Amino acid sequence: MKNAKKLLALLLATGMTFGQLMSVAAEEASTEAGTEAAVAAEEETAGAAADGQTLVAASNHFEAKFSPFFAASGEDQHIVDLTQALLLYTDRVGAIVENGIEGETRSYNGTDYTYNGTSDLVITENEDGTVYYDFTMRDDLVFSDGTPMDIDDVIFNLYVYADPTYDGSSTLYSQPILGMEEYRSGMTTLSVLLAAAGEDNTDFSLWTEEQQTVFWDAVNEGGAAFAQEIVDYCVAAELCEEGDVATAAANWAFDGLEADATAKDFFMLIGETYGWNFSAMEAESAGSALADLIPEEVYNYSTVGVETGESVDHIEGIQKTGDYSMRVVATEIAANMVYQLAIPIAPLHYYGDEALYDYDNNKFGFEKGDLSKVRSVTTQPLGGGAYTFKEYANGTVYLEANPTYFKGEPKVKYLNFLETLEDDKTVGIEAGTIDIGDPSYSGEVRKQITEYNGGDDSLEGDVVTIKLYDFLGYGYIALSADNVNVAGDPASDASKNLRKAIATVLAAYRDESIDSYYGDTASVVNYPISSTSWAAPQVTDDGYEVAYSVDVEGNPIYTEGMSVEEKYAAALQAALGYLEAAGYTVEDGKVTAAPEGAKLEYQINIGANGSGDHPSFLLLKNAADAMATIGITLNVNDITTASELYQTYQSGVAEGWCAAWQATPDPDMYQLYHSQGATNYYCINDSELDELIVGARQSTDQEYRKTLYKAAMDIIMDWGVEIPIYQRSECYIFSTERVNISTLTPDMTPYWTWMNEVETLEMN
Repeated sequence: MKNAKKLLALLLATGMTFGQLMSVAAEEASTEAGTEAAVAAEEETAGAAADGQTLVAASNHFEAKFSPFFAASGEDQHIVDLTQALLLYTDRVGAIVENGIEGETRSYNGTDYTYNGTSDLVITENEDGTVYYDFTMRDDLVFSDGTPMDIDDVIFNLYVYADPTYDGSSTLYSQPILGMEEYRSGMTTLSVLLAAAGEDNTDFSLWTEEQQTVFWDAVNEGGAAFAQEIVDYCVAAELCEEGDVATAAANWAFDGLEADATAKDFFMLIGETYGWNFSAMEAESAGSALADLIPEEVYNYSTVGVETGESVDHIEGIQKTGDYSMRVVATEIAANMVYQLAIPIAPLHYYGDEALYDYDNNKFGFEKGDLSKVRSVTTQPLGGGAYTFKEYANGTVYLEANPTYFKGEPKVKYLNFLETLEDDKTVGIEAGTIDIGDPSYSGEVRKQITEYNGGDDSLEGDVVTIKLYDFLGYGYIALSADNVNVAGDPASDASKNLRKAIATVLAAYRDESIDSYYGDTASVVNYPISSTSWAAPQVTDDGYEVAYSVDVEGNPIYTEGMSVEEKYAAALQAALGYLEAAGYTVEDGKVTAAPEGAKLEYQINIGANGSGDHPSFLLLKNAADAMATIGITLNVNDITTASELYQTYQSGVAEGWCAAWQATPDPDMYQLYHSQGATNYYCINDSELDELIVGARQSTDQEYRKTLYKAAMDIIMDWGVEIPIYQRSECYIFSTERVNISTLTPDMTPYWTWMNEVETLEMN
């Protein structure tokens, strides 16, 4: 609880949900609790590394869900990525590689890179609206135990993800695959049925009275306690009054509870939101794990399948076309479906039962509704990845090179992942106990590394080498179209000019502010999208522009050779032009009157802890001072409580605010910018923009989608509702003494790290 404000501030900096923040906090606490074990493991690992064949990488705490089906944390997923071969791979910007067998060469940062995979994919959009995904696998793949890999393994995997009792993180079952709904119908989980029936149910045809009793006892006791911990957290963080469950739930992003709601009501809402999947509900923990609060028997009810009616015995849209090929049929275009198909190829013979697999007779490696075999090996993965899993003991995951890996046997024989405290990730490199770390990058970390490198502040020192990459997200400043406009018409040219006047001045001060706060650990961005995305405009693209760098006539504001002060003056002059076009009265270089519905004073909220601690605070302060000289007052409202800031723009009250978005591999803009988008806090409502966003959703052609997204971003910028500010950096650090730095993968990104080419990595 003592870190409430810190965690809430992190919410706005990262775009995480409250539940995700609490998951992070729980992992940190778990890591701290395991310090002694980690120290012991570190000593053991250090000894093993002395043979020159063992590479040691720092890691946060493992949940030990190393299954390709059930891994949830990033740390567990790293182990999955290293031990499994994927059906599809992505490149450095998260774009799918469709020709993996022969490989595809793509340019990034001016350099050509070739990407290989296990299969080829051909996507065909048909006239009737259906889409074919035709896969052809390599015919020489084997799992690490020597068993051949073929399309039956892939089909088995797809049926696991489609099973009505599957409760992992994949949502492949929600994609428009032909026959998926018919296959999943007629069966649901026991927890869903019990919750829907209610405590007073008297029909026990599908479950026993005893099962119903223990379920509701668990809800009334453990479930209510789980929700009460969230309420207590919010009270401690001064987000609500004691006993105000509804307000606490709203702060936790659960709306709709009555004013007199109880903790049980809150838990019921959480359950409904997560489809009574107890494992998924763990994400909302404010301390205790739900598994520790309710009986194991009840916890498992969300994985117990119950037949409730008729269903089909196969999915029509999953079609085997050969020993190494298949077709997946979608009933409609879903642009992000291809990412759901980029699954690990987990072996049927290990995770399922070969005796229960017969494609021609609709048997797929397990009994429908029974994933017990799949779950039984969650902690012991087997696959066809670069490394094989040996054990997880004393805070360390031990991996060994897979000699049959399709990209070639890794040159480093042993790879250990050691659970490490955040502060020790950097210290461990210098101490010689860690070879690779991933500390949260900051000026303080950079200073510490410079000291280790004897004062050398370059990225590659004699002791530590730093490899930077862009964080998966970006910071921005927003202006509400509904609250910053002329004559009550958010879409008018006058309203757009008003907002662009403010945006132009804000954009001018980005460089100074971001450099002051982050130094070289962040960069300014010019479009409302993370620069890590394949859809992000590049400087070399036709039509690329610096954000808000043209005047009301469309002419460049800045010229080559301008000093910083000259640029600030030019931005103010351009702002006056926009304001005059918006209907403001401008006399002698100063605004003297506002048009109908507009004002001479606006407010921008920022969550800077009440002390100005935010990357955009200096920007706002300097821009406000500048705009005051032309007659516009820009109030900078530094809000101490992050949840209060969150509520100001969620409720539609704020005129302007600072926040951050996180990115995903597929850059779908619907939620953020479509007029019906759930998180369209900008209140942008543009039919042309809506058409572009929907059009991008209705195509699987990446290049075509990129052109639509560029056009959409141009409209967003023309509305003046978002000023892209910064993209901060993250890093990997390496021991220059023990890792052959020349063998590290170049141009790392969030989608392409040292692990993507781990087979080429060498030790000194």
